[in-house]
Amino acid sequence: MGEELILGIDLGTTNSVVAVIRNGEPVVLGEGEDRLLPSVVGLGPDGALLVGAPARNQGVLAPDRTVRSIKRKIGQETKIQLGDQQYTPQEISAMILRTLRQRAEKHLHLPVRKAVITVPAFFDENQRQATREGGELAGLEVMRIINEPTAASLTYDPTPDRQERILVYDLGGGTFDVSIVSLEEGVVEVLASHGDTHLGGDDFDQLLLDHLCDEFAREHRLDPRDSLAARSRLLRAAEDAKKQLSFEPFVTLQEEFLLESNGKPLHLQREIARREYEELIEPLILKTLRCVDDVLDDAHVAANQLDKVVLVGGASRTPLVHRLLQEQLGQPLHFEVDPDLCVAMGAAIQGGLIAGMDVGRVLVDITPHTLGIQAIAELQGLPSVNAFSPVIERNTPLPATRTQVYHTSYDGQEAAEINVFQGEDPDVRHNQQIGRLMLEGLADAPMGKEILVRFRLDLDGLLHVTAAERATGLEQQARIENAMSRFREEEQAAARQRLAMAFGHVDEVEAEAEHAEAASQSAGEPLPDELRQAVHQAQALIARAEQLSAADQEADDDEMGELVNALRTAIAARSLEDIQDITAKLDDVIYYLEEF
Repeated sequence: MGEELILGIDLGTTNSVVAVIRNGEPVVLGEGEDRLLPSVVGLGPDGALLVGAPARNQGVLAPDRTVRSIKRKIGQETKIQLGDQQYTPQEISAMILRTLRQRAEKHLHLPVRKAVITVPAFFDENQRQATREGGELAGLEVMRIINEPTAASLTYDPTPDRQERILVYDLGGGTFDVSIVSLEEGVVEVLASHGDTHLGGDDFDQLLLDHLCDEFAREHRLDPRDSLAARSRLLRAAEDAKKQLSFEPFVTLQEEFLLESNGKPLHLQREIARREYEELIEPLILKTLRCVDDVLDDAHVAANQLDKVVLVGGASRTPLVHRLLQEQLGQPLHFEVDPDLCVAMGAAIQGGLIAGMDVGRVLVDITPHTLGIQAIAELQGLPSVNAFSPVIERNTPLPATRTQVYHTSYDGQEAAEINVFQGEDPDVRHNQQIGRLMLEGLADAPMGKEILVRFRLDLDGLLHVTAAERATGLEQQARIENAMSRFREEEQAAARQRLAMAFGHVDEVEAEAEHAEAASQSAGEPLPDELRQAVHQAQALIARAEQLSAADQEADDDEMGELVNALRTAIAARSLEDIQDITAKLDDVIYYLEEF
């Protein structure tokens, strides 16, 4: 496998897993329970970095030096205090990812630098890009970001001679996804996805914790939630009890010396019945079932048309989930592949596909959100500046490219502001803004000038937006990675240094510094005026060629296509002479096609 070895990583809220393809089959790296790396990061008493089980174990006694469930904060503009340092969610995630990479290298006895990382299907653009940044900070080249339910479906072989429709119910530690996929002759196509990025086993733990604390407070007039240590102990006990209740009807929870009152130790001993626990969590389970209804509607599939229902994620083991899901769908449930491991295994399969291995599966993914822009249109029967105009509809297969035509709203309009949103509400104020683009320098003309807005959504779920004035070819582009400002170069360098120092690899700090210096030198100075003008003219000409090809298929001349590709190459190389030469040739071809 050599250099083409690509890891499959499930970066989970509670646990993370790494897998790889061996002899054409996905294999999870590790032995027994060690295959699950707790997604917990902490600092030991001596200041040493702890990742995984050591961090989780010390979290009971030192919750102030321990970070868990960081996945729920990924994509947020926030800082996490750990010791005397503050880290972003990307950096904490990178510590987990780096540990997984080291685990893989130990088992494989060779260096690994490439990975496919999974995310919940309902992660937005901010969260996907932040996950990618975490991988890069961990020293990984992230080859692909794929959805967790999609990855899980890759572990179930399709029937060779007929189509199968599978519902993937993925209830993990911090997120919930449900997807319907079509499998046929090795092709996996996502028909629809729904979910909630803040619903999972962690919420079950919290409900049980609150229930225990409320009872304890009524009895002793002291609330364990007011003590970090006591709360941490009870949360760990609640998590263990939750797991046992998946297999046992009752569990006894016992915590000695939980708190102290007037010098007297206070203990907690409580038997919890499965029925009692299920009453606490049933509202959340019903919430997931409403998502199941929604995804069936989106896919235009009836429950009796499903061929298989697959369970994914540790919390999907909950008996109440099994009972209610079977009642609603009338279908047997499948969890032949370990629900905790199948996502990483599917990511490894996708990595094998990218590496050119024969694993017999092809991935077709979808966008989980509608993407569009703010526009002036009717909203609830009245003209409004807050109308949401969809460009790429939810559940569109990836990669996807869509273009919509908009018009200027007043005479002499000099600029068009493109505000990009994602969501399902016709009012943009109820959706999430993920980016902004300004197209300035519009031609002086009456209202109604056509502005073309193109969205290109790639396989990683990252959005590329282009706005162009159709009459002149004036164009502006943006890559929408995050509604908030992304890591700047100096922030990335500082983050890498903090991570390298945390892991004790000073040599990597020096290597990263040399890399940053080389990248800075290669970036060069701003474009000279003559080159900038030539690039602008070339881009305008490319836009004319694409418009000509779109308007008249017969005009899709082979020579024109070759010249467009050559011109793009010249622009990328910043070769003024080549740009000018190819521009002149392309201009002649376009003139001929337009006239004749």
